[in-house]
Amino acid sequence: MPADPFHHPALLYRSEREYVAATTAFVTEGLAAGDPVAVAVPGARLALIRDALGPAARDVLMLDMAEAGRNPGRIIPAVLHGFADDHPGRHVRIVGEPVWPGRTPAEYPACAQHEALINMAFAGRTATIMCPYDVAALGGEVIGEVARTHPVLRDASGARPSADYAPEQVVEGHNRPLAEPESCVSLRFDRSNLSDARALAAGEAAARGIAGDRLDDIRLTVAELGANSLDHGGGSGLLRVWQADGRLVCEVSDRGHITDPLAGRRPVDPRQAGSRGLLIVNLLSDLVRIHTRPGATTVRAYFDLTT
Repeated sequence: MPADPFHHPALLYRSEREYVAATTAFVTEGLAAGDPVAVAVPGARLALIRDALGPAARDVLMLDMAEAGRNPGRIIPAVLHGFADDHPGRHVRIVGEPVWPGRTPAEYPACAQHEALINMAFAGRTATIMCPYDVAALGGEVIGEVARTHPVLRDASGARPSADYAPEQVVEGHNRPLAEPESCVSLRFDRSNLSDARALAAGEAAARGIAGDRLDDIRLTVAELGANSLDHGGGSGLLRVWQADGRLVCEVSDRGHITDPLAGRRPVDPRQAGSRGLLIVNLLSDLVRIHTRPGATTVRAYFDLTT
C-alpha cells in the first residue's frame, strides 16, 4: 500500500524562540520547494512569523486564526480546504494553530474534534499541515490529546511517531451530552411554524443588541438547522435560545443521528444540488457544538455578543 501523501505533525514548542524558528523553517522549506504556503495562527503569533520571514512573507498567505478559525468547525472547509483547493495537484504547506491560550472550555472540545477530523478530511491529499502547541501555557489534557490527533510529534529535539495516535477516539470522546442552560426560551416546531422559530431567535438576538447582517446570520442558521430537523430529524424539533458567557446560544434538537463525522466540514460546489445546512451553520457561527447518538441530536450555535 502506498504511503499517504498527507502529513499532519504537531509542533510542541516551549518558547517564542522555538516557535519562530520551527515555523519559519517549515515555511522557508516550502517556499524553496515551490510549494504554496499558508500560515493561519493567532494575530500576535502571525506578526512574529511575518517579521521573521521578512520579504519572503509576501509569498505566504497570512491568516489570523483568531478570526478565520474563531469557530473550529469552520477551519477545515474555509481555511484548510479553501487554500488547498486553490492549488489543485500541488503539494501545499500550512501552519495551522487552532488551539491557543485563551480558548474557552466550551471551545476546546470542538478544537480537539477538529484536529482529529483533519486526518480524515485530508487523507490521500498531497499536503502537510503542521499544528503548533504552546506546551508551557496549555494544560496537560490538551497536550495529552495532541498525541492522539497527530501521527507525528515534533519538538526542539526532533520528530517522532506518536504511539498514542487515535483520532477516532478523540472525535467520539468529545461527543458528550451538553450541559443544560440555567434558563432559556423555547419553541417546538414542525413544518407549520419554522418561521416562528426563526423569529424567536431573531427577537432574542435583537434584544441583546445584535443587528444588521449578524441578525440575518442567526435567522439563516436557525432556518438551516430547522430544515435539517424537518428533513432528517423526524419532521420536527425543539429550538432553545439563551445567553451565556457573552454569547447568544441557539440550540436545535431532534430525533436524528449524524453518522458522518465530517458533516458540515466539506466544501460544497455551489453548482451541486443538496443540503448545505451544517456547513452554513459552521461558516456563520462563532462556535458550534454537537452531541449526536441514535435517535437524538443536539446542535448548538454560539454568536458572540459585542459590548
